[in-house]
Amino acid sequence: MLSAELKSFHMVARLGSITHAAKKLGLSQPTVTTQIRNLEAQYGVELFYRGGRRFTLSEEGARLLPMVQALLQQEADIEFHLRNCGQVQGSLRIAATAPYYVLDLVRRFRERQPQVQVTLEIGNSLQVIEALEEYRVDLAASSQLEEDSRFTRLLLGEDPLVLAVHRSHPLANHKRLPPSALAGHCLLMREVGSTTRQLTEQMLGEAGVAVGPLLEIGSRESIREAVLRNIGISVIARHEVPDNPQLRVIALDGAPLIAEYLYCLRERRKARLPAAFLAIARECTEA
Repeated sequence: MLSAELKSFHMVARLGSITHAAKKLGLSQPTVTTQIRNLEAQYGVELFYRGGRRFTLSEEGARLLPMVQALLQQEADIEFHLRNCGQVQGSLRIAATAPYYVLDLVRRFRERQPQVQVTLEIGNSLQVIEALEEYRVDLAASSQLEEDSRFTRLLLGEDPLVLAVHRSHPLANHKRLPPSALAGHCLLMREVGSTTRQLTEQMLGEAGVAVGPLLEIGSRESIREAVLRNIGISVIARHEVPDNPQLRVIALDGAPLIAEYLYCLRERRKARLPAAFLAIARECTEA
């Protein structure tokens, strides 16, 4: 069977890099390299042109790619069918940018479907939508607005962005501030791909604010810990700020709302488990 080799071929073709493909597949770089070389050697074809660390599809590789994509999608469809065809058991995979909205839905779902295995993975907005597109999850909760016709979308809620600071920070005594007040302070930001970061940069840019030194941290939890240690200040959604006597929450003039959406591939929205979860989400948003 060529499943492993074809998956490596597909990922390298998508990303143009052995390093990135290996990380995405959860494999070592030598393993992915060996799988590509074995595939080429076994059939006497050159699938990629090598240019330094960049891999570009050859003509043969370009002809092969849509066939591999169709095969992998068929495999994903079969796996999805098998997970959802049982009358009682099954498994539901969810990706979310934050647990705050989706965990209540998971709790309600588990109350009605106690035999179903639920997995929840957390990532930034780009990562969770990508996981949905690649059939690695069945549902995705993201703060990024996607107008893609392949998805069905449900608004779970909205929350304003606020400024979180340590209680001893010079800004801590204010209840409300203009974005210009952030100038010169160490700003803690999520990685590129985070909707919170995009909205923050947009807000500051519109206000003509040149922020001080930027500290990029890859998770909400780590940013909150950094604020608690008074390393810097951060703009985050109001519901993400924990109740802690060491923290102060400050409203920002003109701060945008950050929404959370639940996405499902339109072609799978009527399957048993995704449909059941979507129905619960609709009940909660309409209540």
